[in-house]
Formats: sequence, C-alpha cells, structure tokens
Amino acid sequence: MENQMQTAQMNQPTTLHGKQNHGGHEVFDTHEILAGMISVMDQYQIFEQHMQDQELKTIAHNQCDFLKQTYNTMVEAFKTGQDPSQPTKQYNMQQGNDVVYGITPSQPKKPNSSVSEVNEQGLSAYMLAQVKGMSSMCAMSACEITNPVLRRVVADTVPNLIEMSYEIFLYQNKHHYYQVPQLQPADQAAMMQSYDTVPLNQTH
Repeated sequence: MENQMQTAQMNQPTTLHGKQNHGGHEVFDTHEILAGMISVMDQYQIFEQHMQDQELKTIAHNQCDFLKQTYNTMVEAFKTGQDPSQPTKQYNMQQGNDVVYGITPSQPKKPNSSVSEVNEQGLSAYMLAQVKGMSSMCAMSACEITNPVLRRVVADTVPNLIEMSYEIFLYQNKHHYYQVPQLQPADQAAMMQSYDTVPLNQTH
C-alpha cells in the first residue's frame, strides 16, 4: 500500500514557480538560442574585419548592439523567470522599403578560392543566413516554452530578427546581390486572383 502511494505521488504533475518554472525541453531550446545568438555576434565581429563598405559596417554594428541587449534580456528572463529589468525593444532598420525588381545579367556564383576573395556580397549573405536561422529557431521554440515571461521574450525577438533579415535583404537588393525576378503580368494577375475571401459570422 505504501509503495502504491509513493508511486502515485511520483506520478503527480509538479507546478513550479519563479526561476524553476521551466520544462526540460525549453531549457535545451533556450541554451541553443543563447548559444546561437553568441555565434551571430561573434561572427558579425569577424565579418566586420573584412568589410569595405561603411553602410554594411553600420548595419552590422547596429544589429550586433541590438542583439547584445536582446541577449542580456533573454539571459535574465531565463535565469529568474521574472520580468527582465530591460524589456525587449523594437529594432528599427535604416534601409528604405524600395525593392528593385528584375534580373540583371551577372557572373555565375561560385565558392571563394581564398579569404582574400571575400567581399560585401558574400558578407551580407553570411549575415542574412545567420539572422534568418535565429528567427526560425526562436519562432519554433516560442511555441512550446512553458515559462510565460521567457516565452514572451523569445516571441518578441522574432519580429526583430525578421526586421534585421529584411534590412540585409534590402541592402543586398540595392546592390544587385539579391535579385528579385517577377512573373509575366498576366501570370502574376492570375495568381493573385486565384483566392477569394470567405464571409464571416455565418451559422452552420
């Protein structure tokens, strides 16, 4: 009988509060997110050493500074389970929203033969890959984080990472590194008209 009671107690779910309010799965996910953010910031520092364009340097510097604050906020929320002393902020990109459409003929891309061939096209592509990866990781993790404060911090980080990604895309697009093809007008119009809205508040 005593063994049955002990087994029943062991099988009861536990409610934890404060800094212990974390599930094992989210602890691993948060470790991966924080390690990923360190990696992004470290690699930005490496990239900056090879940059010649002041505009790209400024983007990298602004994004890295913002990521440092985001990282600190996330670490505090992870450690305490409470509202961090510095809440998440909104990243404001410096690029305009104009996109250049169309394809301009260019040389086929291929891997560099040496570090001396690294240029702004490659560096901005590395930055974009890093930030897009972090955006996906945070979005996936935020869906299942049990601590409500940490979940909100991670979720609030996603739109900022998206904005950073878009800023880098716009830089690349402006310099014709990231070209944007379009469909023929008739094809595009047909595709855009292929869905319609559904009426709301209808009873079944």
